Amino acid sequence: MKTKSILILLCVALFASVFTACSSENPSKEPETQPKNISTIPKDNTSFKLCYTQSDSLNPYKCETQNNQILSQLVFESLFSIDDNYKASCNIAEKYEYTNSKTLRVTIPGDLTFSDNTSLTADDITYSFRNAVKSNYWGSSLSGISSCYAVSSSVVDFQLEYPNSYAQNLLIFPIMSESSETSDYPVGSGRYYFAEENEKTVLKANDKSGFSPYFTTIHLENIPASDSIDNAVNIGSVSLTFRDLSRDSSKKIDSNYKLVNINNLVYIGINNKKGLGANSYIRKAINSAIDRDILANSAYAGFAKTASSVFNPDFELSTTEIFEASSDANAAKQAMLQSGLSDFSISLLVNGTNADRVACAKLIEQQLEAVGFNVRLSVSDTYESYEKRIQKEDFDLYLGEIKITPDMSLRHFFSTKGSAHFGIDPKKSISADEYNKYTDGEAELGSFLISFSEEMPFIPVLYRQGMICFSKEMNGDMQGTGTDCFKNIENWYFKSE
Repeated sequence: MKTKSILILLCVALFASVFTACSSENPSKEPETQPKNISTIPKDNTSFKLCYTQSDSLNPYKCETQNNQILSQLVFESLFSIDDNYKASCNIAEKYEYTNSKTLRVTIPGDLTFSDNTSLTADDITYSFRNAVKSNYWGSSLSGISSCYAVSSSVVDFQLEYPNSYAQNLLIFPIMSESSETSDYPVGSGRYYFAEENEKTVLKANDKSGFSPYFTTIHLENIPASDSIDNAVNIGSVSLTFRDLSRDSSKKIDSNYKLVNINNLVYIGINNKKGLGANSYIRKAINSAIDRDILANSAYAGFAKTASSVFNPDFELSTTEIFEASSDANAAKQAMLQSGLSDFSISLLVNGTNADRVACAKLIEQQLEAVGFNVRLSVSDTYESYEKRIQKEDFDLYLGEIKITPDMSLRHFFSTKGSAHFGIDPKKSISADEYNKYTDGEAELGSFLISFSEEMPFIPVLYRQGMICFSKEMNGDMQGTGTDCFKNIENWYFKSE
């Protein structure tokens, strides 16, 4: 395909400074825009409102709802922060280093405290890690870390399951005070803390570290239903909410919004072991036949980015495109001819409970038939039946979605323990072998990308985005990201009446 251009990535690998310690200066940090006439903007302890689920825990490791997980971004800090380009920067961490290929050492300042003035030490970090690993929300993203232990009160070592120069990207789980484990209001070191006011739960600004927002109190509204949340932000009864756009992406939005990256990959899984999918030319033909631009703009209403590489297009290892955004019918037909086959009947499985994915599957069906495939679309009635068929490898093709961890690990596809390896034999896959060599430091990234484009074990289609919806009355240059919806909340304020 674009074999020569892929080799350019070899230079990227040589200059990637993934082993360096954090610096007090971050040149990639976005400039914070301060509002004009600062002195004329009063403090506000009544106007800003967020939704939460009263029946759910406020503990970041126990809560099950998106509502309360979003609140945790304000109350708890993490060792590192990542931006929309998946670049890590120190947050609680002061510095980090790889003491060997499978040990990441993180140092924190010795004078850190939680919002209740108790000390934040390495023991709180190891406690938080143990609980995050067991949680439904954070557990899968930490599967690449086997354990951690406190070397001293300010140093923690993380043991990795495999060599991973982007392991710091995984350390974005919330750090919570171990002493507040049984409290209704768990304690963190974040910008706000949980409190009670007039017998209601609120968030109060934590001003110990110089944090001085205009919104000194944030009021919480018990709105658990997603439809009610969307309506609440549209009419302004809550000030901000996050939508992951996992379904119904075309639903009308009346509020202001900002798209953010959430690293959810929509892909075509292929049964490499039997049927048409066992032929590499057929897999390449399918890749050439699909039009990623149409899928992103039509099925996902423009709330997605086409996959130009195996990795997220905003990640630093995706600087060279190896997939076309539009279809190439001639290349698809040529690959079908090279396959030596004459019958191009193939099935495509999709989860029928997700309207966006069904719409995407129907477009893929049309695009494949346009180059000569005879597609039988199989729409499952339930997610359980869809998942069962995939696990039994009862498919030719399936349209899937997976949340890629922030370190961009592809072991979901290339490990027998991976949740997306079905249809791929990791022990026989050339791509899997080259990927393991790359992560082990035995091969260059370009070698893996070349082998992937030749083998095409699965087809990356697009990366969905999420959306921060916020009141039209809010000022302050919204800079929120997928992992921190409130990135520069200290600069937000409402327009004067």
